[in-house]
Amino acid sequence: MNDEPSREPTTQELMSDFTKKAPDLLKQVLGQLRDLNVEQSRAIRDLGFDPFDLSDMNPQGAGAFPGIGSSSTPTQPGQSDQGEVAPAQVATTGQPTPPAIEAKPAKTLEEALAEMDELIGLDSVKSEIHRQSAILRIQGLRQKAGLKDPTVTRHLVFVGNPGTGKTTMGRLVGDIYRALGLLSKGHLIEVDRSELVAGYLGQTAIKTAEVVEKAAGGVLFIDEAYALAGDQYGQESINTLVKEMEDRRGDLVVIVAGYPVPMAKFIAENPGLESRFRTTIIFPDYTDDELVEIFTSLASKADFDLPEDTIRAFKAQLALQIRDETFGNGRYARNVFEAAIGKMAWRLKDVEEPSLEQLRAILPEDVAPEPGPRPVVPEMVEES
Repeated sequence: MNDEPSREPTTQELMSDFTKKAPDLLKQVLGQLRDLNVEQSRAIRDLGFDPFDLSDMNPQGAGAFPGIGSSSTPTQPGQSDQGEVAPAQVATTGQPTPPAIEAKPAKTLEEALAEMDELIGLDSVKSEIHRQSAILRIQGLRQKAGLKDPTVTRHLVFVGNPGTGKTTMGRLVGDIYRALGLLSKGHLIEVDRSELVAGYLGQTAIKTAEVVEKAAGGVLFIDEAYALAGDQYGQESINTLVKEMEDRRGDLVVIVAGYPVPMAKFIAENPGLESRFRTTIIFPDYTDDELVEIFTSLASKADFDLPEDTIRAFKAQLALQIRDETFGNGRYARNVFEAAIGKMAWRLKDVEEPSLEQLRAILPEDVAPEPGPRPVVPEMVEES
């Protein structure tokens, strides 16, 4: 009979046991996460590799799990297991080189145009993009046949109020131009002044060039581009942009977007831009019917039901909105929908087991505006 008292395992023994079990535990957790969402799985397939696949992981290797393995110091990005910066990952500036933009899965021209045509509203915009696509397609075929052809600029000006689909259309332009063979990747990089202009002269040119480098092969979308006007820093960015557009004219499309009047003035006052931005596409505000369609489409795609009373309540709120530059258009419909989800959740907070019908239904009170303070109306005083 062994009368020796049982002893607690040492820290080293516990860590060794965890090292053996950790990969299987992590595989189970990541496997569950991967299966939760079909769209996530599609995105993983688009990467070309599976970040959840741990089959090649050596749990004893340094950095496999922080604090476990041959080194007690966690390996940082850009470092080897000795803590040294890997030379291949360092740019000439001494900073880690950002990962290259991978080309998106290619779509055929028919697929890209069909996806655009499925968007709600924007009929005049779609028509102009179809026209541009036809012009650029024939230009490419003429060049391929050895025929002379005038240069047609591919850069675009998008003007319209917020929420009218300018960024969405910019992404589709990338797909369409790639299908036409005009772009190698077709991705979209969206920026504004703050991401192009630095705090000192000389640095802005470098910053703008770096942004263009990321956009190379795709679309550089500059929101409220006229914010670059008016000072020497913005002018330095514009000058750099014009040069980069010329140097990369075979594999870069630039779209400048914003309100109509300041955009027209901005282009006119910069000759280098005026000669390159010859096509302006106007994005109209959505009609009430189109906004209702957007609202119902958002609900349908998210597995929510909208009774007729709810749709009428949304229309009533829509009728009260002032349609000026501050109105969000499609963004307004999305904001109301997302707020309605929150109100529905609060409405069901005391229901222990909501039915499927309750979990799907957005009711009229869910789209009602938040109660606010009533305006103070001064009392009328009779004149004596």
